Amino acid sequence: MYDVVIVGAGPAGIFTALELLRKGSRHKILLLEKGRPVEKRHCPKAETGRCMNCKPYCHITTGFSGAGAFSDGKLSLNHEVGGDLPSLIGEFYAQELIDYTDSIYLEFGADEHVEGVDHSDKVKDIRKRAIQAGLKLVDCPVRHLGTEKAQQLYYALQQYLLEHGVEIRFGVECRNLVLKDGACTGVIVAEGGRETEIAGRTIVVATGRRGADWLEALCAEHHIDHKPGTVDIGVRVECRNEVMEQVNKVLYESKLIGYPRPFKNKVRTFCQNPGGFVSQENYDNDLAVVNGHSYKEKKSPNTNVAILCSHNFTEPFNQPIAYAQKIGEVTNMLGAGHILVQRFGDILDGKRTWQKELAFSNVRPTLKDAVAGDITAAMPYRAMTNIIGFIQMVDQVVPGFASTETLLYSPELKFYSNRVNMDADLHTSIANLYCLGDSSGWTRGLMMASVMGVLMARKLMGVR
Repeated sequence: MYDVVIVGAGPAGIFTALELLRKGSRHKILLLEKGRPVEKRHCPKAETGRCMNCKPYCHITTGFSGAGAFSDGKLSLNHEVGGDLPSLIGEFYAQELIDYTDSIYLEFGADEHVEGVDHSDKVKDIRKRAIQAGLKLVDCPVRHLGTEKAQQLYYALQQYLLEHGVEIRFGVECRNLVLKDGACTGVIVAEGGRETEIAGRTIVVATGRRGADWLEALCAEHHIDHKPGTVDIGVRVECRNEVMEQVNKVLYESKLIGYPRPFKNKVRTFCQNPGGFVSQENYDNDLAVVNGHSYKEKKSPNTNVAILCSHNFTEPFNQPIAYAQKIGEVTNMLGAGHILVQRFGDILDGKRTWQKELAFSNVRPTLKDAVAGDITAAMPYRAMTNIIGFIQMVDQVVPGFASTETLLYSPELKFYSNRVNMDADLHTSIANLYCLGDSSGWTRGLMMASVMGVLMARKLMGVR
């Protein structure tokens, strides 16, 4: 019997355990992770030059620290960025928790430098151009850990938890919840080829983006109150650093939001990586999706950024995660299991991109095994129209962004659409069960997921 069982060692799970320790908890804490310790996570692509589709899971998305350790490692320091948790607990308290959580990251080795806090006159100029283009610029200071530095930081967090009595079991996959008389009393896990039951007084599910569809299935099976949320479907855009030079220097990450005609869906930029590298992540069922990384030391001549189009589904269809997965599957099929890449000019001309054409472009793909093709053959018309219109709007803020040679990679999908219903104390409809992080539908990204973990620990300790 454990006092607290945490499923998933991503930022939300890590910071739940960490904050319990910092608040003097004597709880017996168990942290379950189906992947490996952070120091044993390794993507073989650096040696092979291509994705090896590792089994039973992708090391970029699974293991201690979740996708965070192998991402670009950006901490957004503004409550307006990172999901809808502030609407649940209040903006002031959310910002207070962000500042506190940021101080913990600093303690464990985060870079003290914060991007996007200087150059106020230049920010005003960028905002003016954004307004003229019909876009909103969200000011958000960013603390950039860097992909390689993030791994070092999370290793330090991992060792701290182990040294202070948190039991962490790796290679353990949670299969189901145990419910008795309307309360969650434990979890069923698979380890070493057999299933066992682990009892806990409090069960915290924090499985991240990768566990979103799994959690959605559990909600349906156990009648946990939830509702379909927003699903983000889009592309990863890559262009030369020279094009993005001003916004990279002034803002580092230009968070732009627009509602392009004729559909006026919300479209936004996300996860901008100056001098970064486009990357591939593999999810269950061999689904390959695109992402972006940015290192502290190693730099490329390109900048990449996601453009995500938000879709909502209610009636009669209410399975947004399945919808996004189908789009990803069709795109993967067209790319023979690889990420597709296409030049923006070719999209406007109604033609596919050929591999030989990329060799003569100013913009050379940083994802070397991406396959040139036609992403419009898989992308829904509504989403593609929104993306094209948004790119043309951004071009008014960043001249050259909509150039012929700008590259679009697909699919970029974010699996956090299931929204678990909860109150401000994070109670779900099932007693003793809590759901945190991106899989809960309330957060998006490292910082806000970490904040939700801090909040969870404080609720369990009865402190603010």
